[in-house]
Amino acid sequence: MHGGTSHPHSGHPGGHPILGRKYDHARCPFLVIWEATRACDLACVHCRANAIPEPPPGELTTAEARALIDDVSAMGTPIFIFSGGDPLKRPDLPELIRHARSRGLRTGAIPAAGASLTADRLRPLAEAGLDQVAFSLDAATAEAHDSFRRVEGVFDRTLRMVQAARGLGLAVQINSLVNVHNGAALDELIHLVEGLPIVFWEVFFLVPTGRGSELSLLSADKFEQAFAKLYELDRRAAFVVKITEGQHYRRYRAEREAADSVKRLPVRAIGAGPMGINSGKGFMFVSSTGEVMPSGFLPLVAGNVRSSAASALYRDSELFRRLRDTSLLKGRCGICAYKDVCGGSRARAYAMTGDYLAEDPCCAYDPRAAGDPGGITQARPEVLDAVRDVR
Repeated sequence: MHGGTSHPHSGHPGGHPILGRKYDHARCPFLVIWEATRACDLACVHCRANAIPEPPPGELTTAEARALIDDVSAMGTPIFIFSGGDPLKRPDLPELIRHARSRGLRTGAIPAAGASLTADRLRPLAEAGLDQVAFSLDAATAEAHDSFRRVEGVFDRTLRMVQAARGLGLAVQINSLVNVHNGAALDELIHLVEGLPIVFWEVFFLVPTGRGSELSLLSADKFEQAFAKLYELDRRAAFVVKITEGQHYRRYRAEREAADSVKRLPVRAIGAGPMGINSGKGFMFVSSTGEVMPSGFLPLVAGNVRSSAASALYRDSELFRRLRDTSLLKGRCGICAYKDVCGGSRARAYAMTGDYLAEDPCCAYDPRAAGDPGGITQARPEVLDAVRDVR
């Protein structure tokens, strides 16, 4: 399970009203992901959670989950995602979706495409008012995808469930991990995704944590090559393209648009959400046992909802405050003109260096290359204008 970000779509091809609004990220995360359970029947090679077949003891009760939803809604957060593991492992999932909808939250769920996933399992979620469902596709062929997910038949089942979800009236999102296992076949994956009836494609770049710590990473140059392909898709796709843990795509896209003298894409497709969302900055993750973290990929705990309100931890904990203060960033990220709208992957910096404020090792951009005596790139005004839209 990715455990990154996910955005229920408005269903309007012209844009997304939630994505276009402004938020004070010091007070209110744009979205909250709750790891409803760690239980999952898959054994994906990159799993952040090291998911297990059955729910372990100590996960949040229904009453505790409802209280979390109430707190998130009271903050003004617009989006709440039920993730995992496999959230379908929780019998109370439809009840919790209805509760979140009653509190004005837009909801999404990310079920695992295990053998038990059927249209009949999705129907109660649709009836409860779920806004959007996400499925994972990490390769364009059954052989490659099933090998990655370590369960045969997952690829074909996922494609069936996309159609089943649409038949139930659910908006569909695809989540894909791009890394060394499929970087060379990204064109084929893009072609497959473009042919699906979806509203959102969320592309994740690996953070080496959990089982993913055993995998090799794309080089910084390979990130740029992937960005180039996603940029071209960004310009033609009818669906939203969202990049997760590749925050430097914002810089790449802004520079490409300025260099190409093309009309800027709407905020809905900015690649990493509005206002420069990053770990702890417009985003909050809550584990199955109530631990509050900046991201599922950044496993640093600010506290637990069983002893402190998630809203208080988000607003006032030292960890979250430091993550929102871009003046604390180090290395190239610290002197980069784009740090307020990008900031680099704080999760990847932590996973690879042990310091969540270090520079993102997978960014190829060198802000010192412009030769500014102070070491700070003086980006062209038209380029910075292109990224101010999301601040």
